[in-house]
Amino acid sequence: MMIGLERFSLNQATVKHLSLAEAVALCVRHDIPAIGLWRDRVAEAGLSPAVAAARSAGLHVSSLCRGGFFTRAGPADADGLAAARADNRAAVREAAELGADTLALVCGGLVPGSRDLGLARRMVADAIGDLVPEAQRLGVRLGIEALHPMFCADRSVIASLGEAVDLALGFPADAVGVVVDTYHVWWDARLAAEIARAAGRIVSYQVCDWVLPLPADALLGRGHLGDGVIDFGPISAAVMAAGYDGYIEVEIFNADVWAAPPDRTAATVRERFAAILGGMSLR
Repeated sequence: MMIGLERFSLNQATVKHLSLAEAVALCVRHDIPAIGLWRDRVAEAGLSPAVAAARSAGLHVSSLCRGGFFTRAGPADADGLAAARADNRAAVREAAELGADTLALVCGGLVPGSRDLGLARRMVADAIGDLVPEAQRLGVRLGIEALHPMFCADRSVIASLGEAVDLALGFPADAVGVVVDTYHVWWDARLAAEIARAAGRIVSYQVCDWVLPLPADALLGRGHLGDGVIDFGPISAAVMAAGYDGYIEVEIFNADVWAAPPDRTAATVRERFAAILGGMSLR
C-alpha cells in the first residue's frame, strides 16, 4: 500500500502567519485536500465563516487544535477550573461545527506551584472524563496527544504514547483516541508496540522531522520531512497496520519555515510528502 497525496493535510501551524482564509486559499492553490485548523484562527475569522470557508473550498478539516491544558488551575481554584471546563466544552462544539476528525488535546503540564505529577495526571484523566458525554453527544472524537518528555513540566504530563493509550483505553473508543505525532514519539523504544496497542484508537497522524541542532526554543525544532533524523517508514507502516486510514497532517513549528513565502512552504511540504511518504511501500 502506498500513501497518496489524497491523504495529505496541511496543519495551519505550518503557515502560522496566515489567516484562516489565506490558509484555505493556499491549500486550494496547491491541491491540498485537507487542513488542520487552530482555534485562535477560527476565533479570529468567526466560527460560522470558518465553517463556510472550508466547505466552500471543498477542504476536509482533519483536526482542530486544540483543547486541553486541564491543569492550568489547581484543585482549589474553582473559578480557574470552571473557565478551563467551559473553554474545553466550547472547543468540542467548535470541532463539531467544523466537522473535524478530532479535537486534539494538549493535556497540560504541572499544576501551578506544584511538583506533583500524580495530581496533574489525575486531573487530566478527570477532565477528559468530564468532556466525554459532550463529545459523544456531538459526535466528536477527542485525541490525546503525547508530547515529548521535555515538555512535561509546562505543556503535557502525558509524555509517551503508552501513557496516552493507557488513558484513552479508559473511555469509549467512539469518544477518545490518541494522536501520533512523529516529533513527539519517534525516540520511543516501545513505539511500535504502543502503536499496535492503539489499534482503532488513532484519530490523527501528524508528521514533521526532528532537526539538529535544536533551537533555543525546542518547540520550534520541527523541520520539513527529510531534513532531520526521523525514519518515517517504520512509524507510518505501524500506524497504517493499526488501522488508521485518515489524513496525514504535516505540522511544522519552525521560525525559518514561518518566515518563508507561504507558497514556497506549501510546495515544499507537498513535494516532501509525495517523495518521502508516497515513496514508501507499506505492508
